[in-house]
Amino acid sequence: MKNPRAAHRYAHALMQVAEEQKLVDRIADDMAMIGRSLAASRELQVFLGSPVVPEVKKMSALKELFSAKVNALTAMFLELLVRKGREVHLQEIVEQFLALRDDVRGIMRVDVTSVVPLDKKQEELLTAELGRRTGKTVKFRLHSDPAIMGGLVVRIGDTVLDASVQRQLERLRERFAGNTGVSTL
Repeated sequence: MKNPRAAHRYAHALMQVAEEQKLVDRIADDMAMIGRSLAASRELQVFLGSPVVPEVKKMSALKELFSAKVNALTAMFLELLVRKGREVHLQEIVEQFLALRDDVRGIMRVDVTSVVPLDKKQEELLTAELGRRTGKTVKFRLHSDPAIMGGLVVRIGDTVLDASVQRQLERLRERFAGNTGVSTL
C-alpha cells in the first residue's frame, strides 16, 4: 500500500540530516543500493510488508543485509523506519530521496521510449535540447517498445511528450472518425 505523503516526509527528513552532515552523495548511494536490493527481491518486499513478522526480526534482517554496506546514518534511518512501522514504504522513500537529491543537484530524470535504442548522437542531441529547454542537467532512462512503431515518447515527471508513430496514427484515426462519420479506420 503506497503512501507518497509519508514517503516524502521521511525522505525529506533524511535529506535534511544528510545535508547537515554533508553526506548527501553517500546516503544517496546507500539508498540506491537498498532500492536495487528491494527491486531484485520480491521476498524482501513481502517480508518487510508483512504485519505478522515482528519488528525485531525485520530490524535484524535489515541490519544483516545492509549495516556493513551503508553509512551509520542510513543504518539508523532503517532502524527508525522499522520502529515507526514505515518499512513497508522503504522503496517509495528511496525513490523520493533520490528525486530530492536530483532536484537539489539540478538534475532532471527523463524516461525515453523508442522502438530501438538510441545511438550516442541521438542521445546527445536530445540531452542538449531538453537541457536547453529546462535549464537542468538531463539524465535518461532509456526503454524500447516496438508497439510505438517509430518516433519517441518522452516522460518528464507527469508530462508526456508523445511523438510516436502509434500516437500519430491514433490522431489520424480520430480525425477521420470525426470528419467523415467513419467509426474505424
